[in-house]
Amino acid sequence: MTDFSAQTSDVLSFGPFSLAASERLLTREGTPVELGARALDILIRLASQPNEVVSKRDLLAHVWPDMIVEEGSLRFHMANLRRVLGDGIDGARYITTLTGRGYCFVAPVSRVEGRSEQRAPTLTRWAHANMPNRPIGIVGREDDVAALSQQLPAHRFVTIVGGGGIGKTTVAVEVGHALADSFAGAVLFVDLGMLSDPDLVATAVASMLGLSIQSEDPTPGLIAYLRNKRILLILDTCEHLIDAVAALAAQVFAAAPQVHILATSREALEVNGERIHRLVPLACPPGDAEAMAAAVHSFSATRLFIERVAASGTGLDLGDADAAVVTSICRNLGGVPLAIELAARRVGAYGLQQIATHLDQNLALSWAGPRSAPPRQKTLLATLEWSYGLLSELERTVLRRLAIFVGDFTIEAALAVVTNDTVDQAAVFGAVDSLVAKSMVATRPAGAMMRYRLLDTTRAYALEITEGAAEKVELASRHAIYYRGWLDQTDAAARILSDGTERAGHFAALNNVRAALEWCFGDDGDVRIGIDLAAAAAPVFLAMSLLSECHRWSERALLELDETGRGGRVEMHFQAAIGVAVMFTRGGQDMARVALHRSLAIAEAAGDRLEELQVRGPLQLFYIRTGDFKTALHHARRCATIARTLEDPVAMTIARSLLGMALHFGGALDEARAELEAALHSTPRAQRTTTVYIGFECRTLAGAVLARTLWLQGHRTQALGRARQTIKDAADADHAVTSCIALIWATTIFLWAGDFESAEEYIGSLALLAEANSLTPYLAVAHSFAAELAIRRGDASGSIDRLQDGIGELRLAPYGMLDTPFNIALVEAFAGSGRLAEARALLDDTIAQVKTNGDTCYEPELARVKARLSATPE
Repeated sequence: MTDFSAQTSDVLSFGPFSLAASERLLTREGTPVELGARALDILIRLASQPNEVVSKRDLLAHVWPDMIVEEGSLRFHMANLRRVLGDGIDGARYITTLTGRGYCFVAPVSRVEGRSEQRAPTLTRWAHANMPNRPIGIVGREDDVAALSQQLPAHRFVTIVGGGGIGKTTVAVEVGHALADSFAGAVLFVDLGMLSDPDLVATAVASMLGLSIQSEDPTPGLIAYLRNKRILLILDTCEHLIDAVAALAAQVFAAAPQVHILATSREALEVNGERIHRLVPLACPPGDAEAMAAAVHSFSATRLFIERVAASGTGLDLGDADAAVVTSICRNLGGVPLAIELAARRVGAYGLQQIATHLDQNLALSWAGPRSAPPRQKTLLATLEWSYGLLSELERTVLRRLAIFVGDFTIEAALAVVTNDTVDQAAVFGAVDSLVAKSMVATRPAGAMMRYRLLDTTRAYALEITEGAAEKVELASRHAIYYRGWLDQTDAAARILSDGTERAGHFAALNNVRAALEWCFGDDGDVRIGIDLAAAAAPVFLAMSLLSECHRWSERALLELDETGRGGRVEMHFQAAIGVAVMFTRGGQDMARVALHRSLAIAEAAGDRLEELQVRGPLQLFYIRTGDFKTALHHARRCATIARTLEDPVAMTIARSLLGMALHFGGALDEARAELEAALHSTPRAQRTTTVYIGFECRTLAGAVLARTLWLQGHRTQALGRARQTIKDAADADHAVTSCIALIWATTIFLWAGDFESAEEYIGSLALLAEANSLTPYLAVAHSFAAELAIRRGDASGSIDRLQDGIGELRLAPYGMLDTPFNIALVEAFAGSGRLAEARALLDDTIAQVKTNGDTCYEPELARVKARLSATPE
């Protein structure tokens, strides 16, 4: 699909209208015009090609890509577009219909260079930036935004406090955009309104950052990641999780001196370092003053009401009588912006006087909340109840069903989940458009895709509306089934590592996957759907380096398998996922070994060669990591044999990468180099990622091992160049396990080369990544590297003990892949310190260990060290 809004940054002007296509913003004489997403897509397409005929087929393909939609939907949105433009009124002509051909935009169009000063700061410089769109036309909060923009850089921790609907999120988003440049785009917006479990607060923040989280306590890893980062962290909607958010914010503020925190809550977090900024209701004209037409424009509440009425396309010619009605409405709504906006946008449908009447009669009667609740909270609740009451029965049904979505959702998701025998797709299309127009559903563009969400207060209200148990179960089932299908799309996981924008979309959708999994395995859930959903989620969790979640849900689903499911393909995948997740987070523990061998047994029994290869790959890694290189080589050769019988480029990449690594450790450097170079050039990176099978990108492994192979063959310059390139490729992928692998293999080369500055940099990066992502074995590797670096720099005192401790940690894991090189470093440290007996004893043990385990690539170095020790006098 051609994205015309992305093609140009120009502003198209016609009549009194201006269309900023790239911003998806239509204004009339400077005032934003409310227009549905589909109608706006149509307008952008037509206005971008004035005086050209655009066929109905082209418009349908542009506005509803990859969907079959009747022409009636196009006519519906075209009629709405013409109504908003005033097409045909007072001689104005914008769009003409050419029977049998299509539509043509006939009004004169002029192009003006994009108004860069009106655009929000670019937030794409940081992969995880996810700010909502900049609010349009903030009224009455300019002083608050200015004050916060000064307070936050100076004091680092500010909480915006105010009642429900007072505008806390709006102000926070505006401040985030205002300060984006000073944080180089590193602004992370975390919507906590989607969470109900306080134990998931740290997990939510870490997941938005792409961190792998241990379910026991994710906070230390998150703190480790943030410790040296300069980020503006916006924690939105904290009140229902106040204790958990307060504890996390206090730790981040104390441990991460470059992180600035902006929170929104109905009450203060009450922790050290916090500054409070209270939002008060918008100002209304005083009750004892005459509400003259000129006066209402001087008070923010009434000015907001008037501007929102105009933005909805309704003219409001205020005389003194109407000004008094507006003042009365705003005063009755307590100056709460959300309530005012909900009322203002219905003036076009019901008229000003009727709005006031509904407020006085219907809303006042519905204020039946607890006596202790603040009046403004009751007013907002009443406004929501009134707004719900003004909806048609179809709109109410659709709104209730949309409340099942956690955070953002697409129109495709809404169609799949909301549609059933009583509500067809056309009805859903119309209802969603109407709910957007009535401010019950919010929209934001994400690339070429429009995303929708219910405002937090609206969603909470809709979830409380009583529904039958059968309808709730049916809705939750459709929700889980849809996201099971989303996970199962052939390219879902392959796109995850492409860039920050794609990754952000997947993280947003994963919130719904998590919610669906919780329901499936809950008291009223459907474990059969849950098993399928967990099976589809496991490879995506692996690809996103969310290893603990992969382990948690795979293990939970495995427990629910009945006898018919045992020994089948589903169990095989769960066992493999558990094995990979445990291997990376906890080392070569028995759980990983048992799970991987069970998975292999099922694959062999089924006779599926591709499945067998995808299990043998992780199993070979297990034996490499535990130091059994002979067994690893056996599995690698079996993988290569299988791959040669398959017409699958990804399978061949996995097999060659793993065989090259096993041959490298076995000392067959020429063979290893051939396999590794073939793996690097086997398929383009953009096709599919191998992370869904083995938990990391195999081309990165191939590049890292090739660098060491080149070094051992004597190609110093090539080896160092390849090592640096591999680290860069891994960093571009932004995948924790992949980056750790690149850093580990490269660090050994820089230590051997004597480039201690580079080694120190990479060791530091490895430690931060490992700690932040709870990759325990990799953290022990980083500690051992740091001790070895200190020894090589001549600081043997204390560093020998540190290296011995690090080796001990790795053996406990067990993680034996680097046992021999660390032992060699320790032997040389003993010898340099005059502890020759210890050096010779450890050397003899290491030589024997190499013969047993099979990492014979180190035999030349061991021989050199032995010769030097032999020549050293006692």
